[in-house]
Amino acid sequence: MMGRFFYLVLGFIGLILSFVGFAIPLLPAFPFVVLTIFGFARSSERLHQWLLSTKIYKETFESYLKGLGMTRRAKLRLIASVTITIGIGFVMMGPILIGRLILLAVWLGHILYFLFKVKTIPEVR
Repeated sequence: MMGRFFYLVLGFIGLILSFVGFAIPLLPAFPFVVLTIFGFARSSERLHQWLLSTKIYKETFESYLKGLGMTRRAKLRLIASVTITIGIGFVMMGPILIGRLILLAVWLGHILYFLFKVKTIPEVR
């Protein structure tokens, strides 16, 4: 019983941090989505099935987590969201050169990873 509660809390922490990760440039959302899946899978079949049935999971993470890759649309959506959030952080850094350079490196790392390391798969209709 205590183990299920621990995994449930872990799943909700992952869910909250994944939402934060979608909004904050330096905090990646993906590992927290995986943490959410892990926590919910071990604590609540209902929550786990809910998460797996969400549109964002199906369109963005499902094929990637199965080791198949991502569709061009999913890649572009992730690249756009990373670009927008990092762009906001870049502007907010103002004259802080080291902060801007770090954000630029993080952005470039994301772009290179999604373009060259993640396989592009055809859209499923």
